[in-house]
Amino acid sequence: MLELDDVRVALDADAGVVRALDGLSLTLARGETYALVGESGCGKSMTALALMRLLPDNGAVVAGRVTLQAPGGSAESLLDLPESGMRRVRGGRVGIIFQEPATSLNPVMRVGDQIVEAIETHTALRGEAARRKAIEWLQRVGIPEPERRIDSYPFEMSGGQKQRVMIAMTLAAEPDYLIADEPTTALDVTIQKQVLDLLRALQQERQLGLLLITHDLGVVAHMAHRVALMYAGQIVEEAPADAFFAAPRHPYASLLLQALPDAARKGQPLVAIGGTVPPLWQRFDGCRFAPRCAQAQPGCHQQVPQLQGSGHKVRCFHPLTADTGFRLEGQPAQPVHQLVHQPVHQPVHQPVVRDPASPERTPVLQVEALSVTFLSGGAWFRPPHRMQAVRDVGFALHAGETLALVGESGCGKTTTGRAIMQLLRGQPQIEVSGQAWWHHAGQRQDLFSLQGPALHRARQAVQMVFQDPFASLNPRMRVQDILEEGLCILRPEWSSEQRLARIRQLMDQVGLRADALPRFPHEFSGGQRQRLAIARALAVEPSVLVCDEPTSALDVSVQAQILNLLRELQQQLGLAMVFITHNMGVVSYLADQVAVMKGGVIVEQGPAVQVLESPAQAYTQSLLAAVPRPPR
Repeated sequence: MLELDDVRVALDADAGVVRALDGLSLTLARGETYALVGESGCGKSMTALALMRLLPDNGAVVAGRVTLQAPGGSAESLLDLPESGMRRVRGGRVGIIFQEPATSLNPVMRVGDQIVEAIETHTALRGEAARRKAIEWLQRVGIPEPERRIDSYPFEMSGGQKQRVMIAMTLAAEPDYLIADEPTTALDVTIQKQVLDLLRALQQERQLGLLLITHDLGVVAHMAHRVALMYAGQIVEEAPADAFFAAPRHPYASLLLQALPDAARKGQPLVAIGGTVPPLWQRFDGCRFAPRCAQAQPGCHQQVPQLQGSGHKVRCFHPLTADTGFRLEGQPAQPVHQLVHQPVHQPVHQPVVRDPASPERTPVLQVEALSVTFLSGGAWFRPPHRMQAVRDVGFALHAGETLALVGESGCGKTTTGRAIMQLLRGQPQIEVSGQAWWHHAGQRQDLFSLQGPALHRARQAVQMVFQDPFASLNPRMRVQDILEEGLCILRPEWSSEQRLARIRQLMDQVGLRADALPRFPHEFSGGQRQRLAIARALAVEPSVLVCDEPTSALDVSVQAQILNLLRELQQQLGLAMVFITHNMGVVSYLADQVAVMKGGVIVEQGPAVQVLESPAQAYTQSLLAAVPRPPR
């Protein structure tokens, strides 16, 4: 057993003492998958860091016990071990897969050397035998050409490939327990299925205990034996997975399940949860979820509930039961909608009314014969190696429409988005050809040929949300400066008061508190940083938004909030979106058109309903078959 008993973690912050974990208890057995779910900032990742004794310098476990049962049966207290003893436990007995592989891999070491280091540290293999084992693990997690890619550096790999390398490096040490913090966030659905199947096979083969930290309830339904839902540093519901999905007892759990996007909810606002997770430096006199709960009674704000029950535990004074009629289908939508749904800012243009059947419509963005080639390894005596990442990609995007670009990791989705954004321009090792026609004010301009002020204006109209929010936010700038930077450059006519009002409005729209503006990016969780990246892109009111996995790091409630926001912007401002994603639920909910990419080529393209319900290509069919879905 791996057990946490009444663990309390405190962080010393400028606002005061932050109680990141407040009395958390859980037990993980060998061969079991225990899923820890909840909103960003609720303490899921902090649980993993506390267990591994990897808390930041300003944090400490102030109470509780963390014990690991040894093979002989005796329990070992991890909090009492010296650091030398803890290094033996980390990796060897308890492995961890971090949420952001880009910051977890050493950028100046080849990925193979990093995997070999883990193998030689925690197993008896050495030298060439360790290298062969590393290649084997790269192959098992789905890295193509593992014999060649073992000598690659992290920057030469896509986000999904880096995540797979991180998984291979952790599993290669053959731990007894694995803490997986969002292990499939950056993976496409086919590789996600491959990795999840691998983890399930390892559980049967080695009785691996898995603590799965995720916001993907489809993955939870596919993998977990037990589920614990966290909120504001506490577990509010714990149950067997089947019982959790069939009959959630906490109002928060019920709302989360209703926030999942799918085709049935297309055209309707998703149920999101109003407000944000409360700051954990404050004192709580009642239920921590009560301010956001449409079912709260006066006593909920005055008394602190305890986690109660035997097999199905819930921290609520008024838990949901079959007798209440408060079921997934019976949730009163209007009170919840009034609580959570706030319209976006008043549009500066007239609302766009689009008629999909009208042939006269002019696309706001039209891409023709887009090709991108990467050059490497050239010298005076030999030509460079040419790798064509994108070949003859074309599509038309109208105002108010969403084109979903889907496909496996490394298929060219992100490269296509970066090429449209002119982020590959001027790089000697990259060749870009084709056209990206931007239609504005009756004029037709090729983004690839714009220079000077014309390109400057296009930067305001075409914005991008990047896949890795940590790498795309300046770590030396405060949040207010990050959000204001684009406004200062692209909206110079605005006063400082107008800019601040716009920034506060954006923070509210993406579900963050305005008092977080003075903070730095490293003070936020991964999901919160993604919301900041979305707010930055929306700040200058673009007409085209290129979104590269914008909701991959978000929990389902905040994802619903963001999707509602993007949907409203489309309706009011005619915002057009290129939505790069592997989340098929989001695609079925948001997309008007779907383009499926494989090997740099679009292999299937058409209306979303047609592609998702009647795919013509076998590749598309395999993508859809690999999607894990929670039970309805």
